[in-house]
Amino acid sequence: MRIAIVTDSNSGITQEQAKKEGVYVLPMPFMIDGQTYYEDIDLTQEQFYQRLAEGADISTSQPVPGTVTDLWDGLLEEYDQIVHIPMSSGLSSSCQTAMMLAQDYEGKVFVVNNHRISVTQRQSVLDAKKMAEQGKTGEEIAEILYRTRYDSSIYITVDTLKYLKKGGRVTPAAAALGTLLRIKPVLTIQGEKLDAFAKARTMKQAKGIMLTALKKDLEERFQDGDCRHTYLQIAHTQNEEAAEELKKELAELFPGSRIYMDALSLSVACHIGPGSLAVACTKMLEI
Repeated sequence: MRIAIVTDSNSGITQEQAKKEGVYVLPMPFMIDGQTYYEDIDLTQEQFYQRLAEGADISTSQPVPGTVTDLWDGLLEEYDQIVHIPMSSGLSSSCQTAMMLAQDYEGKVFVVNNHRISVTQRQSVLDAKKMAEQGKTGEEIAEILYRTRYDSSIYITVDTLKYLKKGGRVTPAAAALGTLLRIKPVLTIQGEKLDAFAKARTMKQAKGIMLTALKKDLEERFQDGDCRHTYLQIAHTQNEEAAEELKKELAELFPGSRIYMDALSLSVACHIGPGSLAVACTKMLEI
């Protein structure tokens, strides 16, 4: 049985990377000053941040249903089944839309709501591809990904509250106070949604909070204090130097561990702005 693995650009997987990995990526649409663009198709990271710096009105959207079904229909001419891994349902309605559309593809399309985004979503895609190569069916792959949906953690700090305020994720008063006090909030994703975790005064302090939280998760949640059975991941928005420094620190803390680093998808960057830094971990599947 031939299984196609589909995700969206929230995973951080580019179109070029998708070809190398043998998976398919649905580009997420953006509205910039009233015009529609698609991530990694006609909008690069550089172009996006330039428009953001210029103060352009930028908002995210979900793919129109026809774009999703057209991709599925084309793939089903070549594949027997599809496993579709969108971003977490708690962060976008695109997951619910895909699940609704899949009802018309009974037994052929399996949409997985495994509560992942960015680097953790990417790992789910790679795991799904590996399981497909091992001969598992679409239903089996979807069941395993759903069962292990909470086996990851993300901690992220932002450089400014401006974009969280714009998206309604913090109140204007809280954003103004945070800016005045130079607060660097630390946020977390433990499953569906982005939640407040802690507050720091400096990026260095925020990074310390994130690393302490990560170590606690490895020891207590995943029973893997040495990080032998967990992937480590770093993500950032226009903050590569800090990300590289964090990667070195992680390598010293967990010698021999697997560390992946990448830029956050633009649909995430839209809501948090440049200068953010995230650390994540994902438990390895026993497959």
